[in-house]
Amino acid sequence: MTTTSTTMAETSTASLPTTSASKPERLPTTVDKPTPYTFDLGYLTATDPNPLPSTSTLLSQSFTERNTTLQTIAREGAQSLLNTLLTTCTITSTPDGLVMALPPPTIALPRWKPLPKPKAPTKWELFARKKGIGKFGGNLKGGAALEDRKKNLVYDEESGEWVKKWGYKGKNKQAENEWLVELDDDKQQKEKDGVNPRAVSRQERVEKIKRQDRRQRNNERRSRKGKAG
Repeated sequence: MTTTSTTMAETSTASLPTTSASKPERLPTTVDKPTPYTFDLGYLTATDPNPLPSTSTLLSQSFTERNTTLQTIAREGAQSLLNTLLTTCTITSTPDGLVMALPPPTIALPRWKPLPKPKAPTKWELFARKKGIGKFGGNLKGGAALEDRKKNLVYDEESGEWVKKWGYKGKNKQAENEWLVELDDDKQQKEKDGVNPRAVSRQERVEKIKRQDRRQRNNERRSRKGKAG
């Protein structure tokens, strides 16, 4: 298409006869061919099924005549493509100028190599997707991974994001960084005794983790005894 457009411009200004020294002859905008063109407007291509002049005919012409013949054929193809674009495609006016909406391409272009096959996820990727860690961390936008990861996440209304329930930057640690801490009667008494309420919450969380570890070890010991028996 680029070569055809360039050749058309050169033909209209240099090679074709002119009516005067200053103005080139106006070329026709209609193209009449024995066999119609076929178009793929999505790729801006026009296919001319009509045969070119024979090689012997082209060789019998002078260089200027042969160049003019080929330029005329190329110009007619470009003119026919422009006519089809202007009559079939929608043109809209925008602040940047006129924009033409092209249809989707119809020609299936061949690939040099086949489409790459998707790689199977590794064990680590399956684990990370389930736990919501690594590249699978951050905000959730739905899908199958959402249901798997919601088990370990909670929605934070203040930030509008899904955050972890516990662990690094977990929701359970949020109260430890608040400038204002709500105190019940027990915590109020501890504060009067000189105990930091934030330290109490942190200590309670640590003790809860220790209790959970003790329960897990006890369960493992009972499981081993049951298998041995």
